[in-house]
Amino acid sequence: MGRRLTDQQRARIARIQDDRRSRIEARALSALSGAATDVALTGRVVVRHGQNLFVADEGGGLHHCLSRQNLGEVVCGDRVAWQPTGSGGVVTDRLDRSSTLSRPDYAGRDKAIAANITQIVVVVAARPEPNEYLVDQYLVAAEQIGVAALIALNKIDLVEGAERDALLARFAPYPAIGYPLVTVSAKRAQGLMPLTERLRGQTSILVGQSGVGKSSLVNALLPDREAQTGRLSETTGHGRHTTSAATLYHLPGGGELIDSPGVRSFRLGRLDRPQLEQGFRELRPYVGHCQFRDCSHAHEPGCAIRAAVDAGKIHAGRLANFLHMAEGLAPRY
Repeated sequence: MGRRLTDQQRARIARIQDDRRSRIEARALSALSGAATDVALTGRVVVRHGQNLFVADEGGGLHHCLSRQNLGEVVCGDRVAWQPTGSGGVVTDRLDRSSTLSRPDYAGRDKAIAANITQIVVVVAARPEPNEYLVDQYLVAAEQIGVAALIALNKIDLVEGAERDALLARFAPYPAIGYPLVTVSAKRAQGLMPLTERLRGQTSILVGQSGVGKSSLVNALLPDREAQTGRLSETTGHGRHTTSAATLYHLPGGGELIDSPGVRSFRLGRLDRPQLEQGFRELRPYVGHCQFRDCSHAHEPGCAIRAAVDAGKIHAGRLANFLHMAEGLAPRY
């Protein structure tokens, strides 16, 4: 455990941060004073580096913008209002978000990764061994922020016959409760077609455990990624390392893909028990119908959810994962 800071050290850090914020705000105000017009335009944040935002305008042009300090956290995917200046622009407002994907930071506070996504793609593969518990965590996150989710079974070219049938049967419960399952292969002709069809018209982000091939899928889905990255690098002046931050790309078949290193350490944020129950969509019809008001769904008599498991209406593995996630959560009442 790191040593605790003294009050004097904390005060010094706070002063340094305040000074930095003041300098950044002064730069933004100075840029605004030289603006040719006070008419605000709208755009989309493609990538962010500190208070430097790179905004795509309505016509697809890229602009290096500074951010005002009173906007709160602005992230990749945010829709913003901005004013052009001689050297780029200044973002003056962050528009309402339809969704925010977050992960806990080192202090346990939610930190936004991306905004205005419409779909989470959970990538799994035959190898490494699939982890349905992690899959269910991602699906709960999708339910929590109100976006669609689908499961992409990658590297399907590596399995055949009985092994392939067993793998598909293993994930059969998910389409039954409304999560589409697509099989993909970055190495086969037309192997990406089932996924590209699902990405069209969406702003998607790929998540999944290490080794399932997310990077290979991103590269295959974005054959012009180098061109997009080069164009972005020219605008930012940050060179090719620009995309070490969350970056929004346009898919050639339509739709957008946010590639973010933040999802590598993505974890489910803090939830209470009712929120977790709502995160398992097949449990919702039975919540509140148990014999006991504070039913844990683990062992109590008269549990409507366990009865639904026995009747084949809820998959036992999904309930087991719910109970695992429920351990240590705040009590329901």
